Amino acid sequence: MLKTLAISSASIIVGCSLLSLGFATEDYLAPRTEWGQPDLQGVWNFSSNTPMERPSQFGEREFLTEEEIAAALAPTAETDVTTVENPPPAGEVGRTYDDFWLEQAGIGGNVRTSHIVYPKNGRVPDLQEGVQLQFGTRGSEKTAERPARHLARGIGTDGPEDRGLSERCLVGFNSGPPFTPSVYNNNIQIFQNRDTAVILTEMIHDARIVPLYDSSKDIESLHDDIRFWTGDSRGYWDGDSLVVVTRNFNSLTASFAGLAADSGLPGSSYDKVLTEKFTRVGPSTVDYEFTVDDPTTYTDKFTAIVSMTKVDGLLYEYACHEGNYGMTNMLRGARVQEEMEISEQ
Repeated sequence: MLKTLAISSASIIVGCSLLSLGFATEDYLAPRTEWGQPDLQGVWNFSSNTPMERPSQFGEREFLTEEEIAAALAPTAETDVTTVENPPPAGEVGRTYDDFWLEQAGIGGNVRTSHIVYPKNGRVPDLQEGVQLQFGTRGSEKTAERPARHLARGIGTDGPEDRGLSERCLVGFNSGPPFTPSVYNNNIQIFQNRDTAVILTEMIHDARIVPLYDSSKDIESLHDDIRFWTGDSRGYWDGDSLVVVTRNFNSLTASFAGLAADSGLPGSSYDKVLTEKFTRVGPSTVDYEFTVDDPTTYTDKFTAIVSMTKVDGLLYEYACHEGNYGMTNMLRGARVQEEMEISEQ
């Protein structure tokens, strides 16, 4: 009998976060490339069980205490078991994966209460007045008009254009930019030369080729009319940090998709400026920091920090389009459902 277990909320916050492949030190000096730049090359994993937004009980506190960590790791009977005798709600298939398939165990010595560190409450700022929210669907009902900006659920089943962007193999559900830890495929690979950095994502295997400039003042942005799904990225070195500034998003994605889909996805990303910082702080650790500045969507910008851990392995192609049976079967199932509804009338 197949059983799917959902981990308790306490262990989701901590899980394996106390493990570390290399703690950062203040006097750590990152290895250099042949051009004298900090060496960020390799495969990096950004899995995490830390919530993106801070639970309200922590207020403005950024880290868990030792007592809270110990309590979260203590044995607990709080499990949510799905069995034949205890099936999920009708139409709900969100619990078909168990922990064998999921990749939500963060690695790192500092156990944060949230990835968002600014504003101080660890929460995404309020929305500007009038900003539209797009809600996803798990069934055949229509929840919004096209374009569908959801990454996974989509807004209906009338056609492929209504499905989520990751289901259509256009944009990965965790690879952004920015990178937001999700259930699996939380890996990137970085390549460097003197004038360029390449950031290859595992999900949808997209490669961002980032030209490097001497400073932020030297960046030459694209014309405003040229727009891309993942924007246009330009970079520079700020000390030991690789800073990547991305503009020119095409408005077909939400401003930020790193929160629960049930909360609705806001905005269109058209005016968004994303700033990412990659800083190697230990032999096996990169601090990844991103700031979303979208004044037409949010009343303030916000910043998050995600720890990345070096992986001693290869990054394999995620060939999404090849054999994308899920898309075909979802649409076919919707047509069958429609025929059944007509026959019952």
